[in-house]
Amino acid sequence: MAVTDEEIPSIDHPLLKPDFLERRLYQLQLAGTAADDDTLVCLPTGLGKTTVSLLVTARRLDEVGGTSLMLAPTKPLVQQHAEFYREALQIPDDEIVVFTGEVSPDDRQALWDEATIVLATPQVIENDLVGSRISLSDVTHLTFDECHRATGDYAYNYIAERYHADARDPLVTGMSASPGGDEEAILDVCDNLGLQEVAVMTREDADVEEFTHDTDVEWERIDLPDEVLEIRDALNEVITDRLEKLKELGVASSTQPDQSQKDLNKMRAELQKLINNDQSEGYKGMSAHAEVMKLRQAVTLVETQSVEALRRYFERQRNQARSSGASKASQRLVSDPRVREAMRKAEKFDDLHPKYAKTRMLLAETLGLEGGERVIVFTESRDTAEALTEFLSESFDARRFVGQGDREGSDGMTQTEQQDALEAFRAGEFEVLVSTSVAEEGLDVPEVDLVLFYEPVPTAIRSIQRKGRTGRQSEGRVAVLMAEDTRDEAYFWISRRREKEMESELRQLKSMADDLADELDDAQHSLADFDGDESPSAGASGEGEAGDSTGTRNDGSSSRNGGVDEQPGLQDFAAETDEDSTDNPPVSGGESESTPVPSGDSDTVEIVADQREMDANIARDLSKRDDAEVRLETLSVGDYVCSDRVVVERKSTADFVDSLVGGDRSVFEQVGAMARHYSRPVVVVEGEGLYEQRDIHPNAIRGALSSLAVDFGASVLRTESEADTTELLAVIAGREQETADREVSVHGEKQDKTLGEQQEYVVSAIAEIGPVTARALLAEFGTVEAVMTAREDDLLEVEGVGPVTAERIREVVGSEYTE
Repeated sequence: MAVTDEEIPSIDHPLLKPDFLERRLYQLQLAGTAADDDTLVCLPTGLGKTTVSLLVTARRLDEVGGTSLMLAPTKPLVQQHAEFYREALQIPDDEIVVFTGEVSPDDRQALWDEATIVLATPQVIENDLVGSRISLSDVTHLTFDECHRATGDYAYNYIAERYHADARDPLVTGMSASPGGDEEAILDVCDNLGLQEVAVMTREDADVEEFTHDTDVEWERIDLPDEVLEIRDALNEVITDRLEKLKELGVASSTQPDQSQKDLNKMRAELQKLINNDQSEGYKGMSAHAEVMKLRQAVTLVETQSVEALRRYFERQRNQARSSGASKASQRLVSDPRVREAMRKAEKFDDLHPKYAKTRMLLAETLGLEGGERVIVFTESRDTAEALTEFLSESFDARRFVGQGDREGSDGMTQTEQQDALEAFRAGEFEVLVSTSVAEEGLDVPEVDLVLFYEPVPTAIRSIQRKGRTGRQSEGRVAVLMAEDTRDEAYFWISRRREKEMESELRQLKSMADDLADELDDAQHSLADFDGDESPSAGASGEGEAGDSTGTRNDGSSSRNGGVDEQPGLQDFAAETDEDSTDNPPVSGGESESTPVPSGDSDTVEIVADQREMDANIARDLSKRDDAEVRLETLSVGDYVCSDRVVVERKSTADFVDSLVGGDRSVFEQVGAMARHYSRPVVVVEGEGLYEQRDIHPNAIRGALSSLAVDFGASVLRTESEADTTELLAVIAGREQETADREVSVHGEKQDKTLGEQQEYVVSAIAEIGPVTARALLAEFGTVEAVMTAREDDLLEVEGVGPVTAERIREVVGSEYTE
C-alpha cells in the first residue's frame, strides 16, 4: 500500500518547523557524524546535502548557541539556501540574513551582530574578515557548500584558517557531491578546511537507493556539414603556420593544430625563459603563441558550438584589432587572408547548425511526444546560450540563465533576474532553461525530464553536477551532443574516464574511511594549536555519549551502517523531545558574548589597504597577525596607508615596468598624486628580474627609479615576495604608529593644497563619495556650499551619484551633530 503524504515520518526538533523535513535515515546518519566532528559530507546531487547541514546547524544552535555561517560559491545558491533555512527553521526571518556584494560593508557589519544564521558568498566574508568588520569568535557551525573548491587561493581556505584560529567552539561541515578526482585531492580539501572525518553515501547504499532513480545517458553523435569543416580547416591551417614559427624557435615539438593545453602551456613557459634572458625572439614567439590561443578558441566555437557563436567571436576580434593599443597578435589575426576568408564563409553560412537541429528534435520528443514538462540545456558559451535561447523560443517557451557582470556581446543577468527566472521555472511558467555553468552547482532546479549537454565537459565534477539535475523523483534522461572528429570527442573520453575514476574513488573513500581519518589526523597536527585540549565533539554532543556510536571515530570504531537509534546525535532529531526544550526561544546571535570588532588594542598597528589589492595575499596575511589590524577602503591614492604621512604603492616588477611604457596611469602620475596628499610616499617594487622585464634597457629603469626618488621625493624599496612586502608594511606601520606616535589617515597630512584640491577634499570626506564623484558634484554645482545645500533630486542628476550617495549627503549635511 502506498504511503500517503500524511503518513511520511518527519523530523522533530525545537528549532525545526513541525512536519517540514521528511525523516530520511541517511541524512540523519550523516548529520549525526557531522555534529560530532569537523566532517566532509559526500552525498550525490539532489539527495539533500543542505538538509544535512541544516540539521547540524539546528543542533548546534540549540545546544551551544552562537551564530551559524553557511558559505556557497554563487549568489543564486546563497539566496536559495536562505529561502530553505527560513522555511525550515523556527527562527525569525530577520535573524537569517544574506551577505553578498550587493549588501554594503557597513550594513553587513551591523547585520552580523544581530544575526543567528548568516548565508554568504566566501569573497564577502573574506573581505569582512580582512577588513576587521566581523569576528568568527561566536560562530559555532561553519558550512562550506561545494567544498571541492577549497584549493589554491580560493577564499574558503583563508576563512577556514581564520575560523579554526578565532572561534571559541568551532565545528566545520564541508559538503560536496564530487569532492575530488583522487585521494590526494580529497585530502587536500580536508586539509585546507581542517576536516578530520569523512562521511560518504553513494547511490548504491540501501538507505539512499530508494530515493534515487536511474538516469540514462544518451550520446548523440553529430556530423558537421562540409561548410563548417571548411571554416575549421582554414583556421587550423593558420594555427599550423604559427606553430611552425614556434618550432623554429625551439619551443614547439609539433605543428599539429590539435595540441593539448598542457603542451601549449609548456611552450609559453619556454618563451618566458627566452624573455627573461632578454632574447627578442621570446617576444615574437609570445605574440605568435597568443594568435594560436585565439585561433584555437575560434576552432572550438565552430566545431562544438555554432557558426553564430563564431561570428560573434570574430566581431569581437575585429573590434579589438581596431581599438587603440591593440596587440600585434590581434592585428595580424584579423588581417591574415585565410582568417578573413573563414570570416566571410561564416557570414555566408545560413543553414541550421546540426547541433541546433538535434537540440530542437530532442526537446520536441521530450516535451511533445513524451509529455514532459521541463528541460535544461547546458552550454559552455554565453554566446551560444543567448543564440540558442533565441532559436528555441521559436518553438518552445525558453529562457536563458547566465551569470552576472557585463561581457562583450552580453549584459549578463542580475541576481534578481536570476532568482526570478528560477522561480518561474520551478512554477512551470516556462519549459526550457538554457544555462551556462552558473546552474550546475547545487541550485535547487526542479526535477526535469531531460538534461541536455550541448557539448561534453571535460571534468568529472561538472558532469556529475549537471546530471544531478534529473533522476531525483523519477527516472531521468541525459543527452549529450558530440560532434564527430572534434574536441567534443576528446572531452567525451576525458569526462567518461574521470567520472568513472571519481565514482570508484567515492566507493573506495567510503570503505577506507577509518584509514583516511588516520591520515587526516597525521596531516593536521597544526589544528591542535587552534582546538585546545578538547575536540569539537565536546561542544557538539553536550554529554559526550553520542561519541560512542555512529561514524568513524578517533578510536577507530565504526557503526555507520547501523540503525537509526545507533547513530550519534540522532536522538537530537528524534520524534519526541523534552518538553522543556520546546519552550526554548530561538537562539539569537545578537545575544551572544561576542568580542567587539575592531579590538582597539594599543599593541596593534592599523594598516588601511585598498580593497582592489585583494588580488594579492598581503592584506589577508596581515589580518592573521596579532600585531596588525587591516581596514579595507577604496583609496584615492596608493595601495596601503601606514600613517597620516606614509602611503605605499606596491608594484610587481612586471607591473612597474608596464607602468613606465604604457597603461592608463603611469607610475609618475600615481606617485605625484601620493606626494600631494602624503609627505612620505613609498614605492615598493616586488619580485625578481626587474631589469629582465620587456625589451627595455636597464639604464632606462634605473633612470625611472632615480626620478621617483629625486624628483618626487619617494622612497623606493625592493622586496622579494608578497611575504616580504607583508613584513615590510608591518614594520613601517609599527615605526610610524608606535615609535613616532602617528595616527592613520586615508586623507593624509594637512598639505598646502590648491583651492580646488581643498574643495574636492571637503566633498570627498563624506562616506560613499570618492574623488571622481566629488569633482563631478563641484563641476555641476560650482561651490562646496551649493553641493551641501542641493536637494536630493538635484544631486541625482549628477553622473555617478545614485540614491545611496544622494541620501548619504543629505543625511550628513542635514543631521544634528552627535558626539
